[in-house]
Amino acid sequence: MFNRRELLLASAAAGIALQNRSAFAKAAQPSTKVNFEVPPHACDCHTHIHLPEKYPFFDGRVYTPEPASPEEMAALHKALGIERVVIVTPSVYGTDNRATLEGMKFRGDTARGVAVIDDKTSESDLDAMGKAGIKGIRVNLATSGVNDPSIGRKRLEAAIDRVKGRGWHVQCYTNLALLTNIKDVLASSPVPVVFDHFGGADADKGLEQPGWAELVEAVKSGKVYVKISGAYRLSNKAPDYPDSVPFAKALIAANPDRLVWGSDWPHPDSVTPPGKKPTDLTPLLQIDDGRVLNLLAVWAPDAATRKKILVDNPARLYGFS
Repeated sequence: MFNRRELLLASAAAGIALQNRSAFAKAAQPSTKVNFEVPPHACDCHTHIHLPEKYPFFDGRVYTPEPASPEEMAALHKALGIERVVIVTPSVYGTDNRATLEGMKFRGDTARGVAVIDDKTSESDLDAMGKAGIKGIRVNLATSGVNDPSIGRKRLEAAIDRVKGRGWHVQCYTNLALLTNIKDVLASSPVPVVFDHFGGADADKGLEQPGWAELVEAVKSGKVYVKISGAYRLSNKAPDYPDSVPFAKALIAANPDRLVWGSDWPHPDSVTPPGKKPTDLTPLLQIDDGRVLNLLAVWAPDAATRKKILVDNPARLYGFS
């Protein structure tokens, strides 16, 4: 739970933010109230912290987002009625997980984390991160223009091998089409595999796009989890993303016990505009997370199903008690 100081801070900030979205200059705050009863212990399973003044972004990044602080995140979740959070190290930090760990420390036992590692990350480093609440590692199967199925497969196999004795999971950012090449790896994995942002699906390509059937089948089998997160990544039909509905409903129908929800706050725009360099500042997207959370009631009209997605599944996957 938040301590008293953090609750007071978050409550005050959230109250201001709902009245005036400019209360925080950079990261989005919700302007729409949630229109369903959010169950106790609800979890936002995909967020990021950006603290570039304290922890500089790494030189190899492909974009440069604006800052996003633990205080801003606390205000967001106070406004949404969400208690728990999973903080994921974003690509702009490479394998530097310090901002993620600081965000987790701010939220105490209501936070868990997903780290990014490489071959230089020692077992003692993993031990320390585990004690701090890290519960998985993130691997990009298709990133920075790399869409070679054999490379994605090797990355996934190596990640599974690193965490298989820790009770952690492997979270994947992927091109949906790559799933056709890793079905056997998913089926035999000794640890949960989690796909973020609808597995990288593109709503414009419909439910017949390569890899979608494989993702649905993997969810149905119980071998993988999917984050129904970042609806604006799935669909370009803002602000209500109506073409996200059949994708979310298909996953829920397949297996509601293997889905979690995430805001993807603070909504970094990972595409550097033409004429700009990756080191040039790219503004965060201003997404109304209240309106986005309301989509969950469209995707899952049943309150018991929403409780699975917001509370029960995250508690099992991330080790909340």
